Amino acid sequence: MKTQWVREVAERLEQGLAEKPRVAVILGSGLGGVADRLEAKRVVPYEEIPEFPVSTVVGHAGRLVFGRLGGVPTAVMQGRFHLYEGYTPEQVAFPVRVLRTLGAEILIVTNASGGVNIGFRPGDLMLIRDHLNLTGKNPLVGPNDDELGPRFPDMSAAYDRELLGLARQVGRKLNLPLQEGVYAGLLGPTFETPAEIRMLRVLGADAVGMSTVTEVIAARHAGMRVLGISCITNMAAGILDQPLSHEEVLETGRRIGAQFSGLITEIVSRL
Repeated sequence: MKTQWVREVAERLEQGLAEKPRVAVILGSGLGGVADRLEAKRVVPYEEIPEFPVSTVVGHAGRLVFGRLGGVPTAVMQGRFHLYEGYTPEQVAFPVRVLRTLGAEILIVTNASGGVNIGFRPGDLMLIRDHLNLTGKNPLVGPNDDELGPRFPDMSAAYDRELLGLARQVGRKLNLPLQEGVYAGLLGPTFETPAEIRMLRVLGADAVGMSTVTEVIAARHAGMRVLGISCITNMAAGILDQPLSHEEVLETGRRIGAQFSGLITEIVSRL
């Protein structure tokens, strides 16, 4: 994706903003309620933004919402893009690069995921300490644009330790237990087989999903600090004797929506 396009789209969005966002938030399946908490909102549907992909998955509203969250200028992506929808890694990363160019320094990335750790339960929230990129894709493949970031970005602390510490403090304040672990990002769109889940457990994964890793790579490449939070919406294949469905993912997201939104709002208010 050409840097010129990133710049042009950022400039176009900036024209209608009262202030630039300091924080960007990407909301996963069924977790769009955070956007409703924004004050002084400006809503821009994805289809009105040049070069932006369009969300095609149920549970993703498909709009970019600007405003103040917890008093902090914030941009919220109410719906994200996935490789399994047919988008390239560059297309998935494009919104992150635009938001960074607009001024966002921190990315809070959220997702709905399956619990691989047998100690987890649907409805748990997991702070992401690290990830496994098992998609076979990377948004940085190809010629590097030094205006976006370095050729070989460091991923040894992809998820910011200070932000993790802040999230733990907020969890304690809200009396909200938070799990922690490693997120495995796979290509999808099929849910994993029981054998694949056993493999992921051996590799050290605690949760699995079909998003996040591409956006985090792009954010770190651009020098953004990242906090990741997974909503465990179901237990992964082979753990419970029941089929997996997207409806279960959305239902769990709705059930814990208020807690989740409260957590994100309190975290942002302290940034």
